[in-house]
Formats: sequence, C-alpha cells, structure tokens
Amino acid sequence: MRKDGFTVCANNYINCLRQEGRYATAHVYENALRSFTIFCGTECVSFSLITRENLKRYSSYLMSCRLKLNTISTYMRMLRCIYNKGVDTHQAPYIHRLFRDVFTGVDTRQKKAIPINELHTLLYKDPQSEKLRRTQAIANLLFLFCGMPFADLAHLEKSNLEGNILKYNRIKTGTPMSIEILESASCIVSRLRNTHSAVLPEHYLFYILSGKNKRDDEAAYIEYQSTLRRFNNDLKSLAKKLRIHSSVTSYTFRHSWATTAKYRGVPIEMISESLGHKSIKTTQIYLKGFELNERTKVNRLNYSYVRNYRGIL
Repeated sequence: MRKDGFTVCANNYINCLRQEGRYATAHVYENALRSFTIFCGTECVSFSLITRENLKRYSSYLMSCRLKLNTISTYMRMLRCIYNKGVDTHQAPYIHRLFRDVFTGVDTRQKKAIPINELHTLLYKDPQSEKLRRTQAIANLLFLFCGMPFADLAHLEKSNLEGNILKYNRIKTGTPMSIEILESASCIVSRLRNTHSAVLPEHYLFYILSGKNKRDDEAAYIEYQSTLRRFNNDLKSLAKKLRIHSSVTSYTFRHSWATTAKYRGVPIEMISESLGHKSIKTTQIYLKGFELNERTKVNRLNYSYVRNYRGIL
C-alpha cells in the first residue's frame, strides 16, 4: 500500500472533476482533503490511515474546530468517496461499514430562516448607504423571486426575461423554473438591470457578474465565488447597520421565503415546487419549525373543537 495512496487518489479525482467543469465540487473536495491532511500531519496520506478509530478522532477534531454538522458530514462523505475509489482500484482493502461511527447524514436542525421582524427590517429599513442599498435590493430580489438562490440570480441572462416572466433552469439541478415578476420587484429589476451593450461571452440580466468569462470556464467559477463572498460580507454589514442579531447569508432569504410560506398555510408541495426542489424531503430541511405560541394556538383550537363538538344525535 503506497504511503501517499489516498492523497494521489483524491488528487486524481479532483483533476477529473475539473476536467468535467465541476469546479464547485472539486473545490469542496480540495477543502476536505486539505482538512484531513492537516489532521493527519502529513501531506502524503495513506489509505492505512482510513480506519474507524482515526475517522472518529477526525470527527472530534472537526467538532473542536467548530464546524457545523453538515460540513462535517460533507467532509466524511468525500473521504468515503475517495476510499471507495481506492477499494475499486484495489489500492485499499474493503472494510464493511467503515464509516458507521461518523455522521454522514443531513442535520435538519440547522435552519437559516430569520424572525419576521428581522426580515422586514433587513428588506425595508433604509441603511443610509448607497452600497448597502444595492445589497438590500439584491436581497429583496432573492426573496421576491420565490427564494431564488444567489447563483441563479447572478447567472440570469437577458434572454431569460420574457415580458414580466422569468424562465430559466436552476444551476444546481437543471430544473426548469418560471417566475412572474411582481409589481413590487419591477422597479428593483429596472434599477439593477445590466444595460451594458458590449458583446461579451455572457449577457447577464443583472450586473452582478462581469460577463467577461464563459460560464463553463474555471475563471467564471472563481469570479462567482469571489462575488458570493463579497455579497455575504455586504449582507453582514447591512445586518450590523440595521442591528439585526441573526446570522444572515445569501441563503437566509431562500429559507425565510419557504418558512414564511409555511406560516401562511401554503402547502409544502407548492413551496417545494416554487423552490425548484426535486424532493419534498429537501424542502422540509429548509422549513423552520413553528414557534411555541403558534403550536399553543393550534392546541387550543384542537381542544376547543373537541370540547365543544355537537354531533348529530
């Protein structure tokens, strides 16, 4: 067994991902490999280090680094993928249920929706800054476009807009989507719309990305990641300016849209379809649970209904 077998196998797979244009996935695998390499204390990681005990220690190490459970799960699943490739190529021995003692699932407790009062402040209170007003305008579109992901908004092209209807495919899943632009969003669309007339590789609807790079190029992925980081930093500044205590990221508005719809009694099937999810199980991860007062109200209604029931005698 090679002393650097795991590292070589991981890097080979990362290179394959890059060749396929799957730069985002390759980036996450690189992060996972870098993290595990630091934990092992060597740049030449062998498959012999992939043991149940070592994986449990690595899980504890990640917890001590204060990584979220879903991030830990992602890293573990990526280690498992590389391990399985090593088994398939006879570089590593097969060990039944090797990853059984570490978390590789989805933590549904991590809800990113924020309270309605904070959401209202974040979207509508004037931050007294042109830069933050633009950030707030983009945040409004993320919410007004049925919780659209930032990646989809940034990559919308002029051809996706037909009258007041947006027709596009989700970047993550390829799911076809149609959204009618509300009157409340029209002025924001006009304000943020890209009026650049130069011939560029990508004709984006909004001037969020430069459009100088072809979407499938790695340079376009690098530009997007930089833009996303900048937007999230601007959101933090906006939240601080408006004295919002909850953590706010680009995904806050997607989760908050879904939870607001749930509180308004919208069927989960409609929420799921509006978000472009392929499975209702994914939608359920997004939805924040009802507050205690909401559950108490339902409990009173149920009690009253049964207590005061008058059947046909």
